Parts: sequence; C-alpha cells; structure tokens
Amino acid sequence: MAPVTIHCVRHAQGFHNVSVANHAMHDPMLTPLGEEQCKALQTKFPFMDRVDAIVASPMKRTVYTALHSFAPVIKDKRLKVMALPELQETSDLPCDTGSNVQDLEAEFRGQPVDWSYMYTPPAKAWNSKLGKWSATASAVDDRARVAREWLYSRPEKEIVVVTHGGFLHYLIEDWMDTNKNGTGWANTEYRSYTFGSNPRSGRPVFVETPQSRARRMGDDKPLSRSEQTNLQRVESRQRAEEEKAYQKASSIQAKV
Repeated sequence: MAPVTIHCVRHAQGFHNVSVANHAMHDPMLTPLGEEQCKALQTKFPFMDRVDAIVASPMKRTVYTALHSFAPVIKDKRLKVMALPELQETSDLPCDTGSNVQDLEAEFRGQPVDWSYMYTPPAKAWNSKLGKWSATASAVDDRARVAREWLYSRPEKEIVVVTHGGFLHYLIEDWMDTNKNGTGWANTEYRSYTFGSNPRSGRPVFVETPQSRARRMGDDKPLSRSEQTNLQRVESRQRAEEEKAYQKASSIQAKV
C-alpha cells in the first residue's frame, strides 16, 4: 500500500499580515498580493495532478487560498474543499476568529466547498474561542491531534491541507523558526509529509519527506525532540504575552 502524503500549505497574504493594526480585522480576506501568491503557487506546486483531497481551515483566507491555488485539480477531479474547524488559527484575536457558517456559505455560494464538518454539534461553536476551541496551548494541541488523526483516517493518498502559520507548528510538531513573526512558514509555503508513529503513544505523527526538507533546509540537521519541546514552551509563552498586550491595547483604545 502506497503511503499517504500530506502537503501542508500556509495561506496566502491576508490583510492582517500587512500591519499589526489589522489584527483587529475579523476574519480578513486575502490582499491583492495574496491572490497573486495563489496564482504563483498554482504554477509551481509540482504535485497538482496527484492530489485527490483538499482540506482547509474555515477561515476566509484559507478557503480562498485553497480555491485559487488548487483550481486546476478542483476542476479536473471535481473536488470540494473540505472545511475542517480544527484547522483554525491558534489565537483569539479578531483576525484569527472565524465567521458563522451561514455567513461563510453565503460568501462562498456556488463555490466547491464542503461545509458538512461545520454542522457537527461541537463545530457549531467553532468561532467562540471557548472550551475545545479556545486559544490555550492545551486546546490547540488537542485540535492538532484530532486533525492529525482525522487525516490519518482518510482513504485518499495525496491530501493538501491549507491552514495557518501558527497552527502548522502544532500540527506538524516542528517549532523551528517560530520567532520569525510567530511562524517559520512563509505565505503559500508548502511542505510534504508522510505519517509515522509516536513511540510512546502510538498516535500518528507527521514526518517530513527528505525531498521537502532538502528543498527548504539543504543539509541542516533537524532539531531533536527535546529541542522541539523547549521551542514549543517558548512559543506558547510568547503568544500568551502578545495576546495579553493586544487585549490591554484594545481596552485602552476603547476608553479613548
């Protein structure tokens, strides 16, 4: 049996990526540059004809990135972009908070998007940022685990996952370069993975393919598990501090 390959993609540039002030925008759209980035990805992604499933965070910028970047295979194979709420971004900032599913269906009316996973009882609160959907590190970790297990259970053999820079580190459990604006992933960057098994829990984990790692890192040695764990702790602390600073600034602005 051929191994499953997961191609992880960070969304194209959204308006929230342009300035910190734009973090106050709710569920922002792609910028014109972001749309151009999608066109570029469409021409340079080398595995287009092998893709047989596409899944995306239900945020507008990720769904549009999936639709624009993978339009050829969506058309040729009559695929639908599956919106999976577990793939949403990590923070509870307005820019990382999604829209109600009814608004999303209206926004993407006529587009090949499968919203069925948004209608499960837990997913109805997907944009509440409470409980399993909260911005705490433990909740995000759990969502990443659920997403990995969901992908592992899929019957398809070549799956594209379009999600967010922050969440990708949780999904792939690689914390390298999280100090670069909160993520080591560039807009529309893609990396390819197969599944391995966690030696302790037996749960599925992502293993980057040698070709993918060589394309972006050359001969650099990957980080050890302990180094990854330390980076995860640092990233979680930094993210919590940034969110507190944003909430404080928003409170001050509201009083002005």
